[in-house]
Formats: sequence, C-alpha cells, structure tokens
Amino acid sequence: MRRQLLIVVAFVLCIPAAVYATCGGGGGGGMGGMMPSMDPQRGGRPDAYVVPWRVLKADDAPLTTSVTLLWFTASADDARSGDLAISRMLTIASSQCIGMQLVPSDDAATIAKYDVAGKLPVALLVADGKVLARTDNDKGALRAYAVENMVNHELFVRSSALDAQLDAAKKKAEANDKEGAIADYQKVWEQRCIAPSQGRQAQKALRKLGVKVSDNGLRQRDPDLSPAMNAKMSEAMSRAFAAELAEDYPKARALYRAAVAMDAADPVPVRFLGELYRHHTGEWKSATETFEQLLKMQPDPLSRAVALHGIGKMTIHMGDSAKGLALFQQSIAAYPLALTYRNLAVYWNSERRRNIADGYVQKALAIDPHEPFNLIFAATYLADSDRKDEALQIAKANEKVLSASYNLAAIYALLGNKGKAMELLRRHFYTYERYDAVRAKEMWEARVDYVFASIKDDPEFVKLTAMAN
Repeated sequence: MRRQLLIVVAFVLCIPAAVYATCGGGGGGGMGGMMPSMDPQRGGRPDAYVVPWRVLKADDAPLTTSVTLLWFTASADDARSGDLAISRMLTIASSQCIGMQLVPSDDAATIAKYDVAGKLPVALLVADGKVLARTDNDKGALRAYAVENMVNHELFVRSSALDAQLDAAKKKAEANDKEGAIADYQKVWEQRCIAPSQGRQAQKALRKLGVKVSDNGLRQRDPDLSPAMNAKMSEAMSRAFAAELAEDYPKARALYRAAVAMDAADPVPVRFLGELYRHHTGEWKSATETFEQLLKMQPDPLSRAVALHGIGKMTIHMGDSAKGLALFQQSIAAYPLALTYRNLAVYWNSERRRNIADGYVQKALAIDPHEPFNLIFAATYLADSDRKDEALQIAKANEKVLSASYNLAAIYALLGNKGKAMELLRRHFYTYERYDAVRAKEMWEARVDYVFASIKDDPEFVKLTAMAN
C-alpha cells in the first residue's frame, strides 16, 4: 500500500494549475481534526496527544512565543514516530506560550545557528535567541520524559519568580504604595499566558486596587499534569479514539465525555468531543457550544485550530460565507491543518475560483503527502482533467477507504461512471454516515456540488438525496 501511495503522490504533485473539481462535503473531519497516529512502537494504538510541532520554511517568520522548544530531528522517521511526537505534557505546555518548533535534519541553517551538527537528535529550549536549556539524546534517541522535565523546570522557575513578584506587590499594597503595587501586578499580568495561575492572582489583586484587566483567552483552571494523570488521560483518550475509529460513535461520545470529566481543564478531550458532534453525529448546537467552551480554555494551537475550523465550517453551511472564511483563516493562523485547507478548496471550488482552490489542495498535500484522504481528495482534480486514467487508478487503489466514499463517488461521477458513483454515494450516506442529521446536510451538499452536475437531475440521484436539508 505504501508503494501505491508514493505513486499517487507523484501523480498529484504534478497536477497542472488548470485542473479542478469541486468536492462539496468531501473535506473530511472527525478524529479530533487530524489523522490518527498509530505507530507500531507504541503498540499501534491511536494517540490523541499529538504535539503541535511547527516546521518553519526559510521565509517563514519565527514563532512569537515567549519560549520555544526546538526539536532537532535525526531523520524523517524520527519526526513521525520519535518519542516527542506524542506527549500530553508538551501538548498542554504549548497552550502556555511554549512554541513547538520541529527542525528537520536537512535544515542546515538552523542546525548551524545552534551548533548542533553531528549531535542529532537534540532538544533546545530558547528565549530571545538564547539557549536556556538542552536535552541530548540517549543512545541516539531523545526521551520524552527528559524533554518534559526540561520544560517543566523552566515553567517552575518562571512561576517561582512571578510568585516572588506577587509577594512584593502585596507588600507594597499593604504599605499603601498603590502605584508600585499596580506596576508589579501588571508585570505579572503580562506573563499570564506562560503562567496562568499567577496571571489570575494578579488580575484579582488589580481589581481590588481599582484596575480592571481581562482576557477571555485566559484559562480559569489548570490541567493536572502529574505523571499519574498524564498516563490516565492518555489511556482514556486512546480508548475513546479507538471507539471513534471503530465507528462506534455512541461509545466514543460517552468515553470522550468521561475524559472531559476526568480533567475539565484539558482542552484535548473537549476538542475530540466537539469534532465528533460536528462531523459524525450532526449535533451542531452541541458542537458549537463545545468549540466555544474550548476557545475559552486557553487551548493548545491544534485544539484552537480545530475549534475555529469547526465553527467556520458550520457557519459557511448556514449561509454566512464571509464569517466562515474568516474563521478558517484564523484556524490556519493558529495551526495549519490539512482539514482546513481541504475545506477552503471545497469553498473556492463552489465559487468557481479554481486557481485558489488548487493552491489549497497543494497546501493540504504538503502537510501530509502520504495521507490517503488527502490523495483521494486531490485525485478529484485529476478526474476533471485529461488525466482521467490516473484518477481512476487512484480511486481503485483506495476504494476501501470508507471515510473517502464521497470523494471516490465524485471521481467516478466526473469520469462518467454513474453506477459506481451512485454505489459509493450510497455507501457514504448509509454506511459511513450513521445519523440522519448528518445525512441531510451531506445530501444537500451533494445536490449543489459541481462534481455531481452530470447526475443531479437523475431520478435515482434525486431519490438517494431525498433527505437533503
């Protein structure tokens, strides 16, 4: 299968600028907004706590976080399945203005800048261009616990310094030095992202001194990051994720809710629950409420991106395209997701702005050129060109991908194979989808989707999409 996927990548990356097709509801979703990581080295179980690493290109602006963790990987395999790819502690630390930057082994400029050539893999904690701490590899491998300890120590040092500043401010207030106390409390308040607990204390003290400061993005409680809770939450989320992948959505919903209850300050279970509501069960009111709750929790960048995308997708479907597109752009700014890029392609295809749509397809592929859903999505563009044989080969090679049934149907519709298109659409609506609320929305999108224009008036198609809403 891997060899077939590599062949497909070669096809898709050569798509000329003039090749386009609309994908309607085929942008995908679920699974917390990302394809699962199920590395055999971790027992093949689905991992929910994927650390939101960013890979910066040469012309990208540097991360603006207070502190940045640099993971210098030894190889592409190290980046995909290394010990630092999955970590609850690092995922939540990324919500506290700790930037997560992955440095590929071929980034010679960054490797030279930090003088780590020949020492990969290695992790550095930096601020203002200065190295604060370093974790070297152990027999060629970086250990997550060692890097987590390094980050935890830096957070402890900063929190302790802010605690001392809070004490000094309190003494000034007690000595009637109101201006001095306010100045000290405001300095602590400025560090609220990296130290939420101290930020909340400063906010309360400032209010007593007649100064009102607010930040809707500041979390009001902190996650439990003890080793025991990290293990407990990781296991709970793996069970819930496995249920979702097995398409047992009622069980997944119950398990995600249970995980939310275990640590209500952890944004990751809330993200998975909201995306399950949006994509699988069609409970859009619950999805919206859940995503809005998530955005108030000072979430990690990946969770913020999924919430903004989810609200944006539902907003566009309800008719407010401008607001929905703005939310998509905010999602990309928070963390670039293939899901968001695919749905931007969906939108711009529906607007017949095919050059824009093609650009977003390429961005989705660039994030993960091996993901079958990405490849099938892009293959719809081949089907609408003079490269129909390649599109057909891709469709046949990936026909068992149930979650891509809509896009596979789109390929066959564009190729003029009505029978196969109808078969796969029926599979999408009545095998992949499990809830009428979702079917109604997806059927409506199929009726207005460009790719099904050749069969939209066919009585069989009209009957199949009779629940369209």
